[in-house]
Amino acid sequence: MIDVRGMGQVALSAGDLDATLAFWNGTLGIATHARFEPPGIAFLLVGRVRLFFAPETTPGAVYLVVPDLEAAVRDLSAAGVSFDVPPTLVFEDAAGLFGSPGQAEWMAFLRDPAGNTIGLMSRRPIDPS
Repeated sequence: MIDVRGMGQVALSAGDLDATLAFWNGTLGIATHARFEPPGIAFLLVGRVRLFFAPETTPGAVYLVVPDLEAAVRDLSAAGVSFDVPPTLVFEDAAGLFGSPGQAEWMAFLRDPAGNTIGLMSRRPIDPS
């Protein structure tokens, strides 16, 4: 067994790297940390995790935590982003398995220009009704 201390990097498809970075930088507001030409790769930092965009990588999925899912979906929709899945309740965490007890986890899904899936996730109190 090894001593894993966290997630360091996630590889995603670059597709058209300029279009993909324009989406991540301009639409999602996550700045490019480094870009190397050649070979046409880029890195973005989300917290302590590096997103690595490479041309030979198949599309993947990444989940981004947002404080207000409805506001994020509203803002991205106004910017012309289409969602594959609208905000959806995925889990009621009464016991606190993935965070504070009594929280519901909601997600919405979209794709970037390279076909990578982006899950937006947010937690809020479980609706008692």
